[in-house]
Amino acid sequence: MFINRALESIVKEVSNTYPVLLVTGPRQIGKTTLLERVAEENRKYVSLDDPVARRLAKEEPLLFLQRYEPPIIIDEIQYAPELLPYIKLHVDKNKTNGDFWLTGSQMFQMMKDVSESLAGRVGILPMQGLSISELNKLPNEPYTTDTKRLLARSQVAKKMNLHEAYERIYKGSMPALFINEQSVERFYASYVDTYIHRDIRDLTQVADEMQFHRFLTACAARTSQMVNYAELAKDVGITSPTAKKWLSLLITSGIIVLVEPYFNNALKRIVKAPNMYFMDTGLCAYLTRWTSSESLEISAMSGAFFETFVVSEIIKSYLNAGKRAPLFYYRDSDQKEIDLIIEENGLLQPIEIKKSANPKNNSGRHFSILEKTGKVYGSGSIICMSDDLLPINKEVWAVPVWLI
Repeated sequence: MFINRALESIVKEVSNTYPVLLVTGPRQIGKTTLLERVAEENRKYVSLDDPVARRLAKEEPLLFLQRYEPPIIIDEIQYAPELLPYIKLHVDKNKTNGDFWLTGSQMFQMMKDVSESLAGRVGILPMQGLSISELNKLPNEPYTTDTKRLLARSQVAKKMNLHEAYERIYKGSMPALFINEQSVERFYASYVDTYIHRDIRDLTQVADEMQFHRFLTACAARTSQMVNYAELAKDVGITSPTAKKWLSLLITSGIIVLVEPYFNNALKRIVKAPNMYFMDTGLCAYLTRWTSSESLEISAMSGAFFETFVVSEIIKSYLNAGKRAPLFYYRDSDQKEIDLIIEENGLLQPIEIKKSANPKNNSGRHFSILEKTGKVYGSGSIICMSDDLLPINKEVWAVPVWLI
């Protein structure tokens, strides 16, 4: 069974605009399947996971491009950065859009190499796992708090109750888990051992693999919290600079995302540390040792997982439209907080995230802080487990999680 991906039309658009297309993101999220699905019949394919192809690409890049002429898909380009200058030469000579489609799973050094070698010649599309829209076969739309858009979407979206929501949170967003029936726990155990540990070992200088696994687990236990490098370092037994470096590896590999605080000169006493979220709640649940959706749903971490799920889905709604998610959050020393702020075209859209099915009338009471910024702010969303899209007051609506 193939699940249509929202990025298919964006791939075609970028390929018609740039000589080189690069799709980035974690392992096993469907990057290669997406490109093969969209590719025309004459486009060749080669994976640099193959040691023979990798050796040729690294040692004889010119010969490699003679053997594998474009149009071509080159999988896992990070394993042979030596190819990039030769791709540049080919692009500058032939000037044909869409010649090279590249994928990259671990971007530690790769993005620097791509920026230096292919500046102005490459369109980059970050990709993540399956979204609610993709699983429910709905058109993808970048999330906004606009009530007219939400009302229209509520007519076609598939409803999801609390049990179904936590089954989805526990399962995560890896395509393999939806295409083939298999053990979720076994899949993520293999995923961590085979891909995350191997890629970290191959592409970075992490001396102690078990210590890195403990760090990964410590991050999972802190999903939806502010980043505190000193605490992370203390839990794992490493230095704060090492914790900062290792977290940057997880961010650049697409496993974790940081949501930065919203800054405005008119807002005082702002907490400046970013919030940290796992992009795949299934991986996060495996690392924190939850063995069922039911136990996760009633746990002390259920709210953190619900928030993580909402944030990741909103981010995916933007990525699947070929855009970067313009997300921020607000928290000050008086404990006033706005979980998410979307800033787009000069408009601020505040969002609060609650596991509750019946948000209180004072939900969103901190949204008015945004008046101090001098910017326009639109209607606010309380993304929650309500049965339907309902107004809480004139400016704030309760938005069911299945409407993201």
